[in-house]
Amino acid sequence: MNTSLPVPVLDGRADLDAIAAWVAPGASVLDLGCGEGLLLKYLQQSRDVRGYGIEISDANVLACVKNSVNVIQSDLEAGLAGFDAGSFDYVILSQTLQAMHHTEEIIMEMLRVGRQGIVSFPNFGYWPQRLQIMRGRMPLSDVLPYLWYNTPNVHLCTLADFEDFCASHAVRILERVVMQEGRRVRIAPNLRGSVAVYRFEKE
Repeated sequence: MNTSLPVPVLDGRADLDAIAAWVAPGASVLDLGCGEGLLLKYLQQSRDVRGYGIEISDANVLACVKNSVNVIQSDLEAGLAGFDAGSFDYVILSQTLQAMHHTEEIIMEMLRVGRQGIVSFPNFGYWPQRLQIMRGRMPLSDVLPYLWYNTPNVHLCTLADFEDFCASHAVRILERVVMQEGRRVRIAPNLRGSVAVYRFEKE
Protein backbone atom coordinates (compact mmCIF):
# COMPACT_ATOMS: atom_id res chain seq x y z
CA MET A 1 0.00 0.00 0.00
CA ASN A 2 1.30 3.45 -0.96
CA THR A 3 0.12 5.96 1.65
CA SER A 4 2.83 8.55 1.05
CA LEU A 5 0.76 10.74 -1.28
CA PRO A 6 -2.31 12.39 0.26
CA VAL A 7 -5.41 12.86 -1.86
CA PRO A 8 -5.83 16.59 -2.66
CA VAL A 9 -8.65 17.98 -0.56
CA LEU A 10 -11.71 19.91 -1.82
CA ASP A 11 -13.43 21.87 0.97
CA GLY A 12 -11.78 19.72 3.63
CA ARG A 13 -13.21 16.48 2.22
CA ALA A 14 -10.99 14.10 0.29
CA ASP A 15 -13.99 12.18 -1.07
CA LEU A 16 -15.17 15.30 -2.93
CA ASP A 17 -11.78 15.65 -4.59
CA ALA A 18 -11.91 12.00 -5.69
CA ILE A 19 -15.40 12.55 -7.10
CA ALA A 20 -14.37 15.71 -8.94
CA ALA A 21 -11.43 13.90 -10.55
CA TRP A 22 -13.84 11.45 -12.23
CA VAL A 23 -16.10 14.09 -13.80
CA ALA A 24 -15.19 14.82 -17.41
CA PRO A 25 -14.89 18.45 -18.60
CA GLY A 26 -18.14 19.82 -20.03
CA ALA A 27 -20.24 17.02 -18.53
CA SER A 28 -23.77 17.34 -17.15
CA VAL A 29 -24.12 16.57 -13.44
CA LEU A 30 -26.94 16.09 -10.95
CA ASP A 31 -25.73 16.38 -7.33
CA LEU A 32 -28.16 14.79 -4.88
CA GLY A 33 -28.17 16.27 -1.39
CA CYS A 34 -25.82 18.96 -2.67
CA GLY A 35 -25.59 20.93 0.59
CA GLU A 36 -24.37 24.46 -0.10
CA GLY A 37 -23.48 23.55 -3.69
CA LEU A 38 -19.72 23.71 -3.19
CA LEU A 39 -18.94 20.62 -5.28
CA LEU A 40 -21.06 21.86 -8.20
CA LYS A 41 -19.51 25.32 -7.94
CA TYR A 42 -16.04 23.78 -8.04
CA LEU A 43 -16.96 21.62 -11.05
CA GLN A 44 -18.45 24.60 -12.86
CA GLN A 45 -15.32 26.65 -12.33
CA SER A 46 -12.71 23.95 -12.94
CA ARG A 47 -14.38 21.69 -15.55
CA ASP A 48 -17.09 23.83 -17.16
CA VAL A 49 -19.71 21.40 -15.89
CA ARG A 50 -23.43 22.02 -16.39
CA GLY A 51 -25.71 20.77 -13.69
CA TYR A 52 -28.25 20.96 -10.92
CA GLY A 53 -28.27 20.21 -7.24
CA ILE A 54 -31.13 18.76 -5.22
CA GLU A 55 -31.38 19.86 -1.60
CA ILE A 56 -34.15 19.89 1.02
CA SER A 57 -32.74 22.38 3.55
CA ASP A 58 -33.93 25.98 3.18
CA ALA A 59 -30.58 27.33 4.38
CA ASN A 60 -28.61 25.17 1.95
CA VAL A 61 -30.87 26.09 -0.96
CA LEU A 62 -30.22 29.76 -0.21
CA ALA A 63 -26.48 29.06 -0.01
CA CYS A 64 -26.61 27.34 -3.43
CA VAL A 65 -28.25 30.41 -4.93
CA LYS A 66 -25.53 32.61 -3.41
CA ASN A 67 -22.94 30.24 -4.91
CA SER A 68 -24.56 30.60 -8.36
CA VAL A 69 -25.54 26.93 -8.39
CA ASN A 70 -28.78 25.76 -10.00
CA VAL A 71 -30.72 24.05 -7.22
CA ILE A 72 -34.08 22.33 -6.87
CA GLN A 73 -35.62 22.04 -3.41
CA SER A 74 -36.88 18.49 -3.06
CA ASP A 75 -36.81 15.44 -0.79
CA LEU A 76 -34.63 12.67 -2.26
CA GLU A 77 -36.81 10.05 -0.58
CA ALA A 78 -39.55 11.04 -3.04
CA GLY A 79 -37.36 9.86 -5.93
CA LEU A 80 -36.28 11.51 -9.17
CA ALA A 81 -39.48 11.18 -11.18
CA GLY A 82 -39.14 14.78 -12.40
CA PHE A 83 -36.10 13.86 -14.51
CA ASP A 84 -36.16 11.98 -17.81
CA ALA A 85 -34.03 8.88 -18.32
CA GLY A 86 -30.49 9.68 -19.40
CA SER A 87 -30.74 13.37 -18.51
CA PHE A 88 -27.21 13.59 -17.03
CA ASP A 89 -23.75 12.17 -17.59
CA TYR A 90 -23.19 11.75 -13.83
CA VAL A 91 -25.47 11.58 -10.80
CA ILE A 92 -23.61 12.12 -7.53
CA LEU A 93 -24.60 11.17 -3.98
CA SER A 94 -21.83 12.09 -1.53
CA GLN A 95 -21.95 11.04 2.14
CA THR A 96 -25.74 10.68 1.96
CA LEU A 97 -26.31 7.06 0.92
CA GLN A 98 -26.22 5.84 4.53
CA ALA A 99 -28.96 8.31 5.50
CA MET A 100 -31.40 7.19 2.79
CA HIS A 101 -34.40 5.09 3.81
CA HIS A 102 -34.97 3.86 0.24
CA THR A 103 -31.38 2.97 -0.63
CA GLU A 104 -32.11 0.47 -3.40
CA GLU A 105 -34.55 2.80 -5.09
CA ILE A 106 -32.27 5.84 -5.09
CA ILE A 107 -29.34 3.92 -6.62
CA MET A 108 -31.59 2.56 -9.37
CA GLU A 109 -32.96 6.05 -9.96
CA MET A 110 -29.42 7.44 -10.19
CA LEU A 111 -28.71 4.97 -12.99
CA ARG A 112 -31.99 5.72 -14.75
CA VAL A 113 -31.41 9.47 -14.76
CA GLY A 114 -27.64 9.37 -15.29
CA ARG A 115 -25.21 7.50 -17.52
CA GLN A 116 -23.01 6.88 -14.46
CA GLY A 117 -23.47 7.14 -10.72
CA ILE A 118 -20.93 8.23 -8.10
CA VAL A 119 -21.38 7.66 -4.36
CA SER A 120 -19.26 8.12 -1.26
CA PHE A 121 -20.06 6.73 2.17
CA PRO A 122 -18.45 5.82 5.50
CA ASN A 123 -17.16 2.25 5.58
CA PHE A 124 -18.77 0.45 8.50
CA GLY A 125 -16.11 -2.28 8.17
CA TYR A 126 -13.27 0.05 9.22
CA TRP A 127 -11.32 -1.75 11.96
CA PRO A 128 -11.77 0.73 14.87
CA GLN A 129 -15.53 0.51 14.33
CA ARG A 130 -15.40 -3.27 14.37
CA LEU A 131 -13.46 -3.05 17.62
CA GLN A 132 -16.07 -0.77 19.21
CA ILE A 133 -18.81 -3.23 18.30
CA MET A 134 -16.79 -6.10 19.79
CA ARG A 135 -16.62 -4.04 22.99
CA GLY A 136 -20.41 -3.80 22.97
CA ARG A 137 -20.74 -0.22 21.75
CA MET A 138 -22.09 1.40 18.59
CA PRO A 139 -19.23 2.98 16.61
CA LEU A 140 -18.34 6.63 17.15
CA SER A 141 -15.68 8.23 14.93
CA ASP A 142 -14.83 11.19 12.72
CA VAL A 143 -16.85 9.71 9.84
CA LEU A 144 -19.62 8.39 12.14
CA PRO A 145 -19.84 11.22 14.68
CA TYR A 146 -23.39 10.60 15.93
CA LEU A 147 -24.62 8.69 18.95
CA TRP A 148 -27.01 5.78 18.45
CA TYR A 149 -30.06 7.82 19.45
CA ASN A 150 -29.50 10.91 17.28
CA THR A 151 -27.84 9.53 14.17
CA PRO A 152 -29.32 10.31 10.75
CA ASN A 153 -27.68 7.13 9.42
CA VAL A 154 -30.15 4.32 8.83
CA HIS A 155 -28.41 2.00 6.34
CA LEU A 156 -24.72 1.70 7.10
CA CYS A 157 -22.70 -0.76 5.01
CA THR A 158 -19.21 -2.04 4.38
CA LEU A 159 -17.33 -2.11 1.08
CA ALA A 160 -18.17 -5.79 0.75
CA ASP A 161 -21.87 -5.07 1.32
CA PHE A 162 -21.98 -2.37 -1.34
CA GLU A 163 -20.12 -4.50 -3.86
CA ASP A 164 -22.47 -7.44 -3.21
CA PHE A 165 -25.41 -5.07 -3.80
CA CYS A 166 -23.95 -3.98 -7.13
CA ALA A 167 -23.32 -7.57 -8.23
CA SER A 168 -26.92 -8.58 -7.42
CA HIS A 169 -28.46 -5.53 -9.13
CA ALA A 170 -26.60 -5.64 -12.47
CA VAL A 171 -24.46 -2.64 -11.56
CA ARG A 172 -20.90 -2.54 -12.93
CA ILE A 173 -18.30 -0.87 -10.68
CA LEU A 174 -15.94 1.21 -12.82
CA GLU A 175 -13.63 2.68 -10.18
CA ARG A 176 -13.18 2.62 -6.44
CA VAL A 177 -11.17 4.83 -4.10
CA VAL A 178 -10.89 3.96 -0.40
CA MET A 179 -9.36 6.48 1.99
CA GLN A 180 -8.29 7.01 5.56
CA GLU A 181 -7.53 10.58 6.65
CA GLY A 182 -7.19 11.67 3.02
CA ARG A 183 -4.77 8.92 2.03
CA ARG A 184 -5.64 6.13 -0.36
CA VAL A 185 -5.78 2.63 1.06
CA ARG A 186 -5.02 -0.23 -1.33
CA ILE A 187 -4.27 -3.18 0.97
CA ALA A 188 -7.18 -4.61 3.00
CA PRO A 189 -9.36 -1.56 2.20
CA ASN A 190 -12.50 -2.97 3.87
CA LEU A 191 -10.54 -3.20 7.11
CA ARG A 192 -8.26 -0.18 6.84
CA GLY A 193 -10.30 2.46 5.02
CA SER A 194 -12.89 4.71 6.66
CA VAL A 195 -14.44 6.28 3.53
CA ALA A 196 -15.23 4.72 0.15
CA VAL A 197 -15.97 6.36 -3.20
CA TYR A 198 -17.41 4.39 -6.15
CA ARG A 199 -18.16 5.16 -9.79
CA PHE A 200 -20.55 2.75 -11.48
CA GLU A 201 -22.96 2.16 -14.36
CA LYS A 202 -25.60 -0.31 -15.50
CA GLU A 203 -24.32 -3.59 -16.89
